[in-house]
Amino acid sequence: MSTLIYWFRQDLRLADNPAFTRACEQADTLLPVYCAPVATSTPWGFERIGAHREYFEQTAASALAGQLSARGSALMQIEGDSVERLVALAHDLSIDTIVCERIAAPEEEAQVKALRAAGLTVEDHWQSTLFTLDELPMAVEELPDVFSTFRRLVEKAHTAARAVIPTPTTIPELPRGVSIEPVTPHTPPHLDSRSAFPYQNQTFQGGEQAAIEHLQQYFRRGLANSYKATRYNLSAVDDSTKFSPWLARGSLSAPQIDQALKAFEGEHSANDSTYWIYFELLWRDYFRLLHLKYGRLLYRASGLKGGSDPGHNPQGFARWCRGETGEALIDAGMRELAATGYISNRVRQIVASYLIFDLKGDWRAGAAWFEAQLVDYDVYSNQGNWLYIAGYGTDPRGGRRFNTTKQADEHDADGAYRSLWA
Repeated sequence: MSTLIYWFRQDLRLADNPAFTRACEQADTLLPVYCAPVATSTPWGFERIGAHREYFEQTAASALAGQLSARGSALMQIEGDSVERLVALAHDLSIDTIVCERIAAPEEEAQVKALRAAGLTVEDHWQSTLFTLDELPMAVEELPDVFSTFRRLVEKAHTAARAVIPTPTTIPELPRGVSIEPVTPHTPPHLDSRSAFPYQNQTFQGGEQAAIEHLQQYFRRGLANSYKATRYNLSAVDDSTKFSPWLARGSLSAPQIDQALKAFEGEHSANDSTYWIYFELLWRDYFRLLHLKYGRLLYRASGLKGGSDPGHNPQGFARWCRGETGEALIDAGMRELAATGYISNRVRQIVASYLIFDLKGDWRAGAAWFEAQLVDYDVYSNQGNWLYIAGYGTDPRGGRRFNTTKQADEHDADGAYRSLWA
């Protein structure tokens, strides 16, 4: 009898989850496992996972547990070192194979390597991109170092998104003798009512059903037709798609978004705004593919550029984290982030630029702060965006410095955002 562990990582869904579907097809009995992130300190003196992100991810795991339970299975939720706990669990149950998604970031790759070193077979499947690697018009090793070149190649080749697959019709029963105790939900942190992503509301919590309902209502209400015009607005829920928190947790997949987008375009016709949603999915894929190409080089202090490490301004960084720099737009963004776990993409770019170029701070400290705070933290996009702004990634212009006054005039001309978070 074949017994497998399925290790849910950042793919907390049942539908359109190729690795999980494959495990269901292979196994006679299957133990679904989720390892909660371990709370550790960063080199910069703060906890690596803040309350907002921790709670949102816990709601996603809880929703997944409910889905599995409704289908006659269950989710074993464990805390502690993922490798140690999985090795011990496999040993106790005489299981020798783990199936999971592949995450091509150094820590996540090291976890899989350590599991294999402990004698386990790990089948890790690449599945978080819009496109399969086989469908790309270039090998990963030949990935262009400029995004626009990558985009043109993909569009010229009419590269098709991976087909969406349904939830498995049956999920194998749990291994004999396994008993799974329900996990007590975490106490939610206080969430400011001004939040642009009110994740404590049921409709914005982290699970797959909430993600699908949000995806459907977004297109049903026709918001895709105005995305390009509103995406740089700073504070309203409907200004952007808000798909990113669910994408980051894997409660929603990029092919599911693409499928809904194509259906909307088929009914209402395509336009600049619908294309721009697709454009953002291309950026998301690009940051993932860069990890496959460059791996640990993306995590050097000097990134792909090489050379000397960046300097740092500890006092300035501390003021930046607290939203006490004295620059009203920067402070508004950082206060919103601390209070809600979310800020708009435009504000992220502005505050990142300010830390790097105005405060002469280390981009890695800023990336770590975002990792701790953001409910939509994604290792690929977070690393890629900070490298891009700092000039240590693939930006052909060698970094993106934003003029804070100009940005305030363009995106907060009436001062409403700054007043909201004063």
